[in-house]
Amino acid sequence: MKHLIKLIILSLGLTSALQASAAAPSTTDIFANCMIDTLNGKERKNLAKWVFFAVAAHPEIKAYANATPQDIEESDKYVGALITRLLTENCPKELQAASKDDPLALQKGFQLVGQVAMQELMADQNVMKAISNYAHYADQDKINAVLSNK
Repeated sequence: MKHLIKLIILSLGLTSALQASAAAPSTTDIFANCMIDTLNGKERKNLAKWVFFAVAAHPEIKAYANATPQDIEESDKYVGALITRLLTENCPKELQAASKDDPLALQKGFQLVGQVAMQELMADQNVMKAISNYAHYADQDKINAVLSNK
């Protein structure tokens, strides 16, 4: 079952990559890739932390997170400076070209950056273990029965 989980996670990432590479890269793809190529591992982890803080703001999740208001503000400041750098120093020409061709270029670019940031975290052995712990409680026989009735 753990192999199935890893396969699902990897296939989601590969599907996105294959769809993007099937055609010539758009200006939005070039813009997104510029941002991704510019980010280092620490920056990707800090982006993922920022996303975690944002998700943890949800009323049903908030009780499980122990981030302080100072932690959140520091993360917001960090990401604000990072985004400013990406858009104005690292990839301004790519952003300009993409925004002329696609009004959603900025949104699409950051969606891909977010996916890459999360992949950085998903590569950690502890995260993979935590995300696959549910498999101990899933009824593998029932799942296999559904899969065998093609």
